[in-house]
Amino acid sequence: MACRVNLSATSFIRAAAALQRTAQVKLSGERLRQVVEAVGRGVLKAQQEDDIAVTWHAADCVLPDGEKGQKTRVYTGCDGVMVPIVTEAEKLKRRDRVKAKRRRRGKKCKPLPPRKRGSDLPWKEFKVAFFYSEGAKHQHVAFTHGNHVAAGKLLRREADRLRFQTADERVGLVDGATWIRQQMQLHFVELDALGLDFYHLSENVHRARRKVYGEESPEGKTWADDLMHVFKHEGYTAGWERIFPWRTNLRGKGKRKAADRLIHFISARRGMIRYPEFRERGWQIGSGPTESQCKLCTKRLKGYGRRWDRPNATAVAALDTLDRNGQWRQVWPNASYAAT
Repeated sequence: MACRVNLSATSFIRAAAALQRTAQVKLSGERLRQVVEAVGRGVLKAQQEDDIAVTWHAADCVLPDGEKGQKTRVYTGCDGVMVPIVTEAEKLKRRDRVKAKRRRRGKKCKPLPPRKRGSDLPWKEFKVAFFYSEGAKHQHVAFTHGNHVAAGKLLRREADRLRFQTADERVGLVDGATWIRQQMQLHFVELDALGLDFYHLSENVHRARRKVYGEESPEGKTWADDLMHVFKHEGYTAGWERIFPWRTNLRGKGKRKAADRLIHFISARRGMIRYPEFRERGWQIGSGPTESQCKLCTKRLKGYGRRWDRPNATAVAALDTLDRNGQWRQVWPNASYAAT
């Protein structure tokens, strides 16, 4: 119950109050935090050791009736998301407050435990790995506070658990970040295709449009819409043939710099801009499901006044992924609803 009420709470104090109202179990906010994070660490360890079974495999991701017979298709994506972290300065202030409180009490207390070092920055990037079927009936998400190497290993581990390589069609959709492309190419040799999210391409095109034409220029909006239409329906080569001559006709250092940035972004991802092929094969061209999971996985972690140690944030997020993956009952098999 402590872990369950914490999922939708905005703080451990409010979760403790909800626990007392719903289950008549009285805990302080601090004690509930310790309980939840300890359970989360146990769940995280069980996930890493494959002691919690996945609820679906690639063979379950059959395409809807009338679409390529009984073929299976699985999508995968990965992204980074920022999480608020306790800094070194904040840890020092917290420890000073505790020491001052102890002095005011005037009683001899046990020595404080060794202080864990805080972060150098108030926000750190965590990584989310996501797998889903056509229509997103089957979803599986994993979370790590590690770097890009840890994210790549996480992707490979979860793919093996889901038997990703056995799907008839295996498609990656990402936002084009360099580290994501590199990890996908390193760990997913079985991918049929790795595509650039259409929205992120559009975002970069419109960024250049605003620098070159201005925010509200009708000419700029027409140019951007026409270019995106070409990329979507004709592909990379046709789009490149339009954008390169456009760059040569620009005047002004700022405009050319914006155009050069766009050209570099597109040329570095030329193998991922395959929208006509994706559409012809019935594949999605947007990474919206992965973006949504990034927001959902960190909903409990973000908000006013919330700060975390990275391992504790990962532990709390592990409970959220456990629920989203449909694995909650494996950890608490005897949990049942009260009769009414």
